[in-house]
Amino acid sequence: MKKKVLIMGAAGRDFHNFNVYFRNNPDFEVVCFTATQIPNIENRIYPPELSGPLYPNGIPIEPEKNLLQIIQEQDIDEVILSYSDLSFQYVMEKASLVLAAGADFKLLGPKNSSIKSKKPIISICAVRTGSGKSQTARRVLDILKSKGLRVISIRHPMPYGDLVKQKVQRFATYKDLDFHECTIEEREEYEPHIIRNSVIYSGVDYEAILKEVELEGPDVILWDGGNNDFPFYKSDLSIVVVDPHRAGHEVSYFPGMTNLIMADIIVINKEETSSLEDIEIVRNNIEKWNPKAIVIDAASPLFVEDPHLIRGKKCLVIEDGPTLTHGGMTYGAGFIAAKKFGASEIIDPRPFAVGSIIDTYKKYSHLDKVLPAMGYGPQQIKELENTVNCSNADIVVIGTPIDLSKIIKINKPFVEVTYELQEIGKPNLEDVIVEFCQKKFIKNI
Repeated sequence: MKKKVLIMGAAGRDFHNFNVYFRNNPDFEVVCFTATQIPNIENRIYPPELSGPLYPNGIPIEPEKNLLQIIQEQDIDEVILSYSDLSFQYVMEKASLVLAAGADFKLLGPKNSSIKSKKPIISICAVRTGSGKSQTARRVLDILKSKGLRVISIRHPMPYGDLVKQKVQRFATYKDLDFHECTIEEREEYEPHIIRNSVIYSGVDYEAILKEVELEGPDVILWDGGNNDFPFYKSDLSIVVVDPHRAGHEVSYFPGMTNLIMADIIVINKEETSSLEDIEIVRNNIEKWNPKAIVIDAASPLFVEDPHLIRGKKCLVIEDGPTLTHGGMTYGAGFIAAKKFGASEIIDPRPFAVGSIIDTYKKYSHLDKVLPAMGYGPQQIKELENTVNCSNADIVVIGTPIDLSKIIKINKPFVEVTYELQEIGKPNLEDVIVEFCQKKFIKNI
């Protein structure tokens, strides 16, 4: 008898776990996926072009709110939790609900979900969304390229559109962003690689993606992780970023703590804006759970080209969406910059919110002083634009990693906040990466 399986997900790890473990496994029948976290990903079908011959009609994607009903009506044997950035309390609440409904509750680990590459892989992950993984990945990419290495990056998935078209996506130019109809969240991750004349892949089928990347013959593959998930590929060097702004979360969130324990290198970021007490909490947890890891101290200083435009002004602050939503932060780089450079007031964006932006504030009630850069489709991007333009701000402070003005039209002055990783003291990332490359005989660097 086949075991009947339900996979809980958010259009990322769930599809990957299915592809590598369940797709061609005759011992299981995946009845459906459930979806949460991301707008408009439920009530669709994981298409037969991707689900394989065992699933000629594809697999339905249901709202997670129907989880218990599906378990009971479909007599589900196993529920596989396959999404991330979840508190331990949340995970065990879900486990308790599943067990009470009569099914087993399971997690897939790296042994059953990580793909081995023919090329060396450096992975960049984090313990929470918004820890500073992206600027760390940019820093590692810059170091590798400065050594004359050919690097291709692969990004954790964000497939929110046509899944068949998004099976394998390659981004090398701005035209590729438009061709693939990228969301704001996708642009935030891909654009920095394009600026650096570097190629980055993403998509749905990570075995197919890896084959395409290996054919291009890179010296090194960079896994640019996301949503504090652990890598889809077996890492040869694992770099993990921790965030003292949320001290203690490195040992209380899933699967961020898994990343912490598996890491070869741990980067303590944001030290310039963190208290010594919080940094010490993080250090103690690293020492307790992964004492063999090399620890690198780092900062992510903020840069604004015209900071005088902020002083004395009433500001609307726009921040990176996932940092605020999945990551649970109440502020980001834009808020810190507005405070630092003398804003007279940081306005509450909620009275000006329209459409799905209103729904975002209802779902994430901890937000009151910043506007998350939500943009999971043309309609939501337009609603974000209308929210900004309806506000009574004197100036807009943009804390997203991309030039948001290329995507929405802003009817008032704005400034952009940028930030890059800067290591403090020794060892630094260049030291450990050069040593890694020499051990792997990648090139004589």
